[in-house]
Amino acid sequence: MSVVAGPPRHRTGAFLLLFAIAVSAAAYASQGLGLGDALPDGFAVKTAVFAAITGAGWVAVRIMARGADAAIYPTAVVLGGLGLAMMERIMVERGQPQIAENQAVWLAIGLLVFVATLALVRDIRRLDAFTYTIGLAGLILLLLPVVPGVGYEINGARLWVRFGPLTFQPAEFGRLFIVIFLASYLSAKRELLSAGVGRLGLPRVKDLGPLLLAWGTSLAILFLERDMGASLLLFGVFTAMVWVATGRVSYLVIGVVLFAVGAYLGWLTLPHVQARVSYWLHALDPENVGALGYGQLAQGWYAFATGGMVGTGLGLGSPTLIPYVGSDFILAAFGEELGMLGVSTVLLCYLVLVARGLRIAVERHDSFEKLLAVGLTTVLGLQVFVIAGGVLRLIPLTGVPLPLVSYGGTSRVASFIALALLVRTSAGPWIPGRKAER
Repeated sequence: MSVVAGPPRHRTGAFLLLFAIAVSAAAYASQGLGLGDALPDGFAVKTAVFAAITGAGWVAVRIMARGADAAIYPTAVVLGGLGLAMMERIMVERGQPQIAENQAVWLAIGLLVFVATLALVRDIRRLDAFTYTIGLAGLILLLLPVVPGVGYEINGARLWVRFGPLTFQPAEFGRLFIVIFLASYLSAKRELLSAGVGRLGLPRVKDLGPLLLAWGTSLAILFLERDMGASLLLFGVFTAMVWVATGRVSYLVIGVVLFAVGAYLGWLTLPHVQARVSYWLHALDPENVGALGYGQLAQGWYAFATGGMVGTGLGLGSPTLIPYVGSDFILAAFGEELGMLGVSTVLLCYLVLVARGLRIAVERHDSFEKLLAVGLTTVLGLQVFVIAGGVLRLIPLTGVPLPLVSYGGTSRVASFIALALLVRTSAGPWIPGRKAER
């Protein structure tokens, strides 16, 4: 194994981080100037704190993951900074600046957890020793909202749990545990699962058990929690990981068929799913535009149309007309005020994370590390596709948060944990006092 040269990645990462901080500061200043013709209150102090916190995170990466991919952390910072700027712009106009401040605190907590994950997981391969424990923990977290007295329902979906004053969405963390479990399980069973029968190389009946189990779990989430997004993400990441592990296209085809069957069953039996499909198909019908579910999609499209190519400018549009604009429809707010170019920039940032994650997977020789990188990247990519596709009316809206950008503390923290695991995978084991090996 070869030692990774530190200085080139150090210089590249430092430059990218400075650029990310500058972009975030410019966006924060622009929204204040657009709203009130003046810089936001405490602009210099808040910018300095943001730079100090994100800079500390980069120092931690340099210490604990010297050979890590240089683009992942700065890209996450610019997404987080743009999200905070847009959240401040929305909530100040609505007279709720404390919500934007809370999201800034959650971003800081996410960065702290990012560093803590790097410190605790010094060798990513050690997670391979806890296959079934991690899998059980993930399954419990996914199904925790259905427990009476613990989970509760918001907007038709049972996603949240409450322990005293603490409320969060356990599925955000459950997905990460399931990805780790799948990476460990599939790396151990890949040769057995790769065996095919017939000219088409179809999987053996006994090898379909894991796929059917994942399908059943995703259906349980759909029917018990009425969470379309979590159900789609769980089964999608499982199918992708099985496909990568085995190299059998037949698993991908069977997975798509099972997903279509599950989606059709959900549409037949769940009014919540039927309503989402109706919103998708008929959002712009004149008689529906004023209704909440239809109006959300309609206002989102109006926002994109208003923004055009370059947008109205931060603070100069009317994104607050969109219901739930800070969570489900924050991409539409970017579309109105930064235009198609701004939306493309945000989506390209996610494309950078996906591309770097897949590159890490290609570079790994250990099957567990390779599958873990694929799984973490697939979760991120699918989540962005599901919410962006819903806002743009390519698919029915599921209400999944836009990672690192949308309102939601749980999502921010879980995203930073996933990125920390990717960074650790790319850097190799951390042995204090020694350079990382790959």
